[in-house]
Amino acid sequence: MQNSALIDAAREYVLAKYRELPKPALVYHNLTHTEGVVDAVGQISAHYRLQDDELTAVYIAAWFHDEGYLLGEGKVHEETGAAAAVSFLQEHGASEALQQMVKGCILATKMPQSPKTLIEQIVCDADLFHLGTKEYPERSKLLRQEIEMVTQKEIDRIAWLQSNIRFLTEHHYWTDYAQTRLRQQKEENIQQMQKKLEKRLAAQTENNETPPAPAAPNDSTHLLATSKKKEKEKKAIKPERGVETMFRITSTNHIRLSSMADSKAHIMISVNSIILSIMLSVLLGRLEDYPNFIIPSLMFIFTSVTTVIFAVLATRPNVTSGTFTKDDIARKDANLLFFGNFYRMKLDEYEWGMKQMMNDADFLYGSMTKDVYSLGVVLGQKYRLLRISYNVFMFGLIASVLAFIIAAIFFPVKA
Repeated sequence: MQNSALIDAAREYVLAKYRELPKPALVYHNLTHTEGVVDAVGQISAHYRLQDDELTAVYIAAWFHDEGYLLGEGKVHEETGAAAAVSFLQEHGASEALQQMVKGCILATKMPQSPKTLIEQIVCDADLFHLGTKEYPERSKLLRQEIEMVTQKEIDRIAWLQSNIRFLTEHHYWTDYAQTRLRQQKEENIQQMQKKLEKRLAAQTENNETPPAPAAPNDSTHLLATSKKKEKEKKAIKPERGVETMFRITSTNHIRLSSMADSKAHIMISVNSIILSIMLSVLLGRLEDYPNFIIPSLMFIFTSVTTVIFAVLATRPNVTSGTFTKDDIARKDANLLFFGNFYRMKLDEYEWGMKQMMNDADFLYGSMTKDVYSLGVVLGQKYRLLRISYNVFMFGLIASVLAFIIAAIFFPVKA
């Protein structure tokens, strides 16, 4: 069975199970959550070049990762879901390798998560994708409601907020894509919960209610204070969104201007190539009959050739070394955002360098500044050469046409 057909079959199988085994208490671990994980798998996978079997594995794992809630106890739902997925794949004649990949992806989502491969990391991050989105508060309420319905016990709101703050503070995404894409919103979600916790603790104190038990050094109250301190430190070094928007818009504008310059250069090259073809194939063959047009023709040819030369120089790429060293990273001299600085490096070396850069805010935004500056320097050179090309064409064309007119009027060919 082809991979796309196998994914569709897995989808239909899981949808059928949700229809056959409805569980009203599962207000969080339901079909909506499963479909959200599948969508998140698609987003993250699109960032990486996965093999066909790997892509099939992450999609099937996403569909089956919470199947265990329908088939057995929630505590072992990963094992139950993995077994159901393997059974499904065996019925459809899937390879042993694909079965093991799907099983590994599902089991890796068991808390605490333990992914060992990229595809396992993708599924783990997709399962908790909502932690870094604006949907988190609503999803958190649904999870609390589900736990209360299943256990038939009410959860204290303050204790719930404390446990959520602890969980989000200790949690980290595994893939580079999720770390970059979801980090900001996840931090905002933590801040929102901290504010809610502070309000509830203040209200409890005003109402003379029994305060929570004294916090141990590793209790959530300590985590709250520690998290606040970390947030202040991060704010001190993290640029505002406006700065990030500025980098994005500036880079986009530079790329657009570079594309415009290349288009203008191509126009000059095309037009003058046509002129040269006509001059060399038609006019030069008639110069013996019209010797008075020799100088104007040479002027025209010289103008077109010079114009083409400067247009080509404006679009000619520069060859760089394509490598960087650990010393470059240590000195923060390497700009890993430009392909010319790493295209000869191995993938693991480049990934190492990128992680070093992403973990250092000064290095990251310094690299972005260098990238914008480099684009600007290249643009300046492009437009300087392009301006010379257009000026040569404009003034040369005028001079050549005037030369033809003078030659025709003042130096006519005698019969």
